[in-house]
Amino acid sequence: MWCFGYIAFFRTTAYFGLPQVAPHANAVQLILTLKMVGLGFEIHDMWQIHKQQEQENEERMSRTLQQLHSRQNFIRPTFASMFMYSFCYVGLLAGPYYKYKTYNDMIHNSDSRRIKTFSIMMKRLKWLPVLIIGFLVTSTYYSIQYVRTDEFYEQSSLLYRIYYMVPIFAIFRMRFYIGWLLSECICISATLGAYPATSLPKCGHGPTVFDSTGNRDRRSPSSVVYDFETIHNIDIYGCELAPTVRAGMRSWNMTVQYWLASNVYQRIPATSKPIRVAMTMMVSAFWHGVHPGYYLSFLTVPLNLFAEDEMIMAFKKGAPDRQRTVFDWFCWFFKMRSFEYMCMGFLLLNLNDTLRYWKSIYFMWHIVLIVCIVICTIAKQSKLRVTVDKNE
Repeated sequence: MWCFGYIAFFRTTAYFGLPQVAPHANAVQLILTLKMVGLGFEIHDMWQIHKQQEQENEERMSRTLQQLHSRQNFIRPTFASMFMYSFCYVGLLAGPYYKYKTYNDMIHNSDSRRIKTFSIMMKRLKWLPVLIIGFLVTSTYYSIQYVRTDEFYEQSSLLYRIYYMVPIFAIFRMRFYIGWLLSECICISATLGAYPATSLPKCGHGPTVFDSTGNRDRRSPSSVVYDFETIHNIDIYGCELAPTVRAGMRSWNMTVQYWLASNVYQRIPATSKPIRVAMTMMVSAFWHGVHPGYYLSFLTVPLNLFAEDEMIMAFKKGAPDRQRTVFDWFCWFFKMRSFEYMCMGFLLLNLNDTLRYWKSIYFMWHIVLIVCIVICTIAKQSKLRVTVDKNE
């Protein structure tokens, strides 16, 4: 509550007669909020496990606690170590988010100088020149500022206003791709998130397989294959080619997706999935900022996911392979148009600007989603009747 309360104050200083914070300071505050909330849950979860083990018999408790210490290092951060973790320059401006344990493992990794990182960085950067050129060329001809002008609405046709979402979203994606790829390379060069591939690290979480020595492979560092999946923040192939909205979201800002899943979604008391998704999107919108555009965009996500799930149930489940392939391509088209539509609210930010643009295209995607849900409901009922008739 304190972290999110402070970030709300941080974004609204102008209303209290204080100077407006600089954009880079806001970026730092975003990362600090994730780290502090995440650290609180890290410590809480460690002690919860410890408390549960105390209730077991002494012999079993001794064995499980020994495993806990070796696998999780049973973190007990001091004030100084928490401060250094919070303001560690790696990832402070652009991410990725990483847990205290990941930071602690980097600091105490005596093999870090012998970990080969150059080839891994080059692999991550292979698309960087194309992205930079694409961003510079596209941003020369298209700008979100133009959408805020009266000229855009008075001189452009409906089709052009719909089309304009495509290059704007492309610029948005390329800008973040460039920033996140470079930030990942900073992490790799510092060996942050370097774990043996045999430990099967997961994005944001870290190792998932341990031995009696903890995370460290007992072989020579030169012979160990290291994996930086822990700090992997962007999957460009997934963002561009994943067939569904859900898969596309999981490929975008992946460490923050992990933070939202582990610290928000999974901790909401058992309730319906759509409600948990909506509450998680609300937290995500609040973390991004106080502008209404964030909330309008993020609260469209549950409707998108529901429509997508309905389409899968109605037209993909149990369908022939050819139909499933065609459906996947249709779903990919659906996904890209969804993100483009929501991106406009994310970039326009202001309530009037966002609603003005969506109104100018007649709230097209909201209508499409509702129509899809209605059609899918009818299609599922029709399939059910056919199934019942066959059984009879």
